[in-house]
Formats: sequence, C-alpha cells, structure tokens
Amino acid sequence: MRSLTRIAAVAAGLALLLAACGGERRGGADGEAYKGGRLSIATGNTTGVYYQLGGGYADLLTKHLPGYQVTAEATGASVENIQRVVRGDSDIAFTLADTASDAATGRDAFSSPQPIRALARIYTNYTHVLARKDANVRTVADLKGKRVSTGSPNSGTETIALRLLRAAGLDPDADISRQALSLPETVQGVKDGTIDALFWSGGLPTGGITDLVTTMKDQVAFVPLDDLLPRLQNEHGPIYQAGRLPKDTYGTAEDVNTIVVPNMLVVSDQMPADLAENLVRILFEHQAELAKVHPEANNISREDAPKTDPVPLHDGAKRYFGVS
Repeated sequence: MRSLTRIAAVAAGLALLLAACGGERRGGADGEAYKGGRLSIATGNTTGVYYQLGGGYADLLTKHLPGYQVTAEATGASVENIQRVVRGDSDIAFTLADTASDAATGRDAFSSPQPIRALARIYTNYTHVLARKDANVRTVADLKGKRVSTGSPNSGTETIALRLLRAAGLDPDADISRQALSLPETVQGVKDGTIDALFWSGGLPTGGITDLVTTMKDQVAFVPLDDLLPRLQNEHGPIYQAGRLPKDTYGTAEDVNTIVVPNMLVVSDQMPADLAENLVRILFEHQAELAKVHPEANNISREDAPKTDPVPLHDGAKRYFGVS
C-alpha cells in the first residue's frame, strides 16, 4: 500500500508540473520542441497562392527544422487564419496586412487587440474583380442587383470586397445577391452562370482565376478599381495602394488598374523566440526553393519583411533582421 501511495504521489506531482507548464513543451534554447514538434500552417483556398506557398513552406520547415513535422491546412484564409492562431489550432498563418492590422488594433472583425506577432511581411496581393460580360458590369457600382461572390467567410477577400462595395455606394447586404463562397466554388458558379461576378485577393497568377479566364476567354472581363482607391484610403489608410494586373498574367488585352495589399506571416505571441527566428531564417535561406513552388516567393523582400506595423514584429524575427 505504501508503494502504491508513493506512486500516486509521484504521478500527482508530475501532473501538477505538466499543468504548470501548460501541458506543452515550449522549449527554445534548451532544444525542447514547441508543441511537441508538430506545427501547422493556416493557408487559404486550395486554388489560391496561400495554399501553394504554405505547402511548400511546410515541406521546407520539415526538412530544415530539426525535430519538427510541419503541415499546411486549407482554410477560409485571413480572418479565420488569425482566429486559428489565437485559439492555438494553427501555429503559423498567412494573412492580408489589412486583416492583420485590424487584429492587432481590435477593429472590424476583431472586438479587441489579438495576441499575434508578425514573422515577416511577404509578397503583395492583387485585388481581382471579374464579371461575366453578359452581366454588363464595368464598375463596382454596376454590381447592384447582381449575384456576387465576396469570397470565403472570414477571409481577407471578404474584408476587401465589402469595403470596396461600400466605397462604391452599395450596401453588401441589400444591393447585391451576396454569396460567400470559396474560390473553387466561385469559379464553378461563374462558369455555370449562377454567379455574375467575383471578388478575389491573391498573388499572381492565382490558379483558380487562370482556370476561369482560360475556360471562358472573352465571356468574362476584369473590372478596374482605381476609381475607388481614394475612398478606400480615406476610410482605412495607406495600407491600400494602387497596382496593376499585368496583361501577361491572365492574357488580357491591357493591364488592369487595381488595388494591392501586402501579405504577412503571423504567429502567436507565445511562440519561443528561437523558433520564430528559425522560421524566418529558413524562409529566406531557402527562398529560391520556395519560388519553384510559386513565383510569388521571388517577391518576398528582406528589406520590406520587417515592415509590419501596426502588427508587432516577433522578438525572434527582430533578432533575425537585426532590428530593435
């Protein structure tokens, strides 16, 4: 009985110790693996650039980060990704910078500032508005009364779509027949004629958009957005900038004026600094390999990477970039 009592006491002590440590090996300099060596990356729709780059980045981390297995998960993208990181369901997230800014400051989709940190600012997303020609849409204001996909629920695409609609003087809930669909569902809907127009925010080229314009050719057209930029900047600041969809990207007759937003990689503020530093180091040391997965990886600039304000840069990322 005394032996059993001692065993029970030891077990109870171990349980208390684990509870005090949060049940996870947080590790850092001592080599212990954060979250038991299993990390997940929240990406986006399966035909988008986040998903492609996320899968490639996961493979690189698994190969070059000793003691870790890393997987990429398809998600609804930006807002959902940040929510997943905050809950602990994902460890690294791709997100649009406007959504990350909202999360860091507690605006719009986020009722309070979220405990996130940035690893790096990465490539730039281009806003795509594409409509069937038989819908007679030449401006965002022309979407009134149309069937429009504003992207997956809780995505960065949805955020910018709603802001653009309001900037054009439309009520997203009353003036259009709004459908919150993933990019694969949206593309199929446009092909089938059940959707008149779509919003999408992504890198170039985005596979789903390439599929749509290749299949439908001159039956669809891009809608320029430059007329809405001043209102968007007035409401939400300079995070939104002018850009162009180059004509060679999707085979258009000319470049299309659009609005661009940077992307970021974000993590929890609880991630150990050593791990965060290694995540950034591998991103840049193996950037050429990542570019073989998708060419947008070539557009990740070490000079611009630390420019994540108002999202605080993780201490580990600061160490890598040599900034204070």
